[in-house]
Order: sequence, then C-alpha cells, then structure tokens
Amino acid sequence: MSSHYYLIIPASGIGARMYSEKNSLNGQAQVAKQYLKLDNGLTILDQTLKTLLSINQIKGCVVAIANKDHLFAKSVFNNHPKLLTTVIGGKERMHSVLNALKALTDFAKDDDWVLVHDSARPCVKTSEIINLMNQLKHHATGGLLATKVVDTIKQADDNIVNITIDRSNLWQAQTPQMYRFGILLKALNTAINNDINTTDEASAIEHLGLESILVKSSKSNIKITNLEDLALANFYLSAPLKT
Repeated sequence: MSSHYYLIIPASGIGARMYSEKNSLNGQAQVAKQYLKLDNGLTILDQTLKTLLSINQIKGCVVAIANKDHLFAKSVFNNHPKLLTTVIGGKERMHSVLNALKALTDFAKDDDWVLVHDSARPCVKTSEIINLMNQLKHHATGGLLATKVVDTIKQADDNIVNITIDRSNLWQAQTPQMYRFGILLKALNTAINNDINTTDEASAIEHLGLESILVKSSKSNIKITNLEDLALANFYLSAPLKT
C-alpha cells in the first residue's frame, strides 16, 4: 500500500520582527504577519495554502493557529475539503507542530509522510515540492528543501570578525520539511521531553541520530520576516510561469 501525504502549517506566531519595524503597513492594521495582504489580494497564509493544497498528492492538512486567532475563520481555506482541523499552537514551533501531529493520529499511519511548511513562505514552487516528494518517496526517514550557501560567511563577536567559515558544505534550510509520520512524532516528543529546543523538524531528527536528505530548491522560496521580504515576495509571485 502506498504512503499518503499530509500537510502541517504552523501559523500561530505573531511575526515580532515585522511588528518592531512598523505599526501598520500600507493601511493594514497590525496583525500577525501571516495575515498581511499580498498584492494579489490573498493573505500570506492563504497564498501558502493555495499552493500546497493544490498538490494532488496531499491528502489532508492541519493548521496550528494562536489561541485568540479570529482571522483564520475568515480565510477562504477555512472550509477547504483538505483541511482536517485546526489546533492551538504551542510556546515554540516544535510544540505547535507536535499538537498538529497529535491531531493527525486519527488519519495518518507511521509510514505516511508529513510535510511541515512555514506559513510565511508563500513563494514555494509546486514543482519543487513534487520533486521533494519524488526524491524522498523511498527513503526511510525524509528530508527538506534547502539551498547552497553562496555568500562568504563570517563568524564575529560584537561586529568584529573572528574567522571566515568554509561554506562548501553549508546549506540554508527551507520548508517543506518532509518526514515519516511516526518518526517525526517520536523526534518531537523526544526533543520536548529532553528540553531540547529545536528550530525546525530536521533538528529534531538529528537528535534522534537519523539522516535527512537535502533537496535543492530555489532562492525564491523566501521566508517573510520583514517589510523588505514582503516586497520581494510580491515580486516573485507576480513573475510569469511560476510553478
């Protein structure tokens, strides 16, 4: 029997870095960054969901939202047939993802795949997600989209350079990060039980001593963290032939 694919979108953060830049943006009230509007009229979160849920292989989705989130109910995807449920996010990303995984226990089997994708990465290409699926479909654990580091990297203290780091083996992690359901559930439970704060799913997998496969993707798969990123996302989304 072939494995199914499920999607988790952690969307319970507030985007503190964007809050610190401005109280409002182009007349928009101050909201969590995933609810800011793009030039195409969709929120960042809705654009992300539009792309991911259009992929036929994805069977169902769980979105983790903040406890007092009243905006997702207004989303055009709130009643999408692939939306299985929403859950309340936790203190950190890993807690939100774990809450979503627990909600998937009624649907997913241990060998099924779970794709975890940042709500603030609306420019991801469907072709690269499908390539991730194809590259990993026979792997025992999973992996993630990533890009090779091309800039020279400096390590510094108080803006004073200590050393230049060899970039030849460095990658920038992106999302989706895709792992077998049972393995990811174990990895996050283990990290939380051992007070290990992981910033992404791959980090939790590393702590189990398991390997992750890096699948090359585009620089355009940016994570929106500031106003400059929002302008760049609008540019990428308006580019012709985006797939």
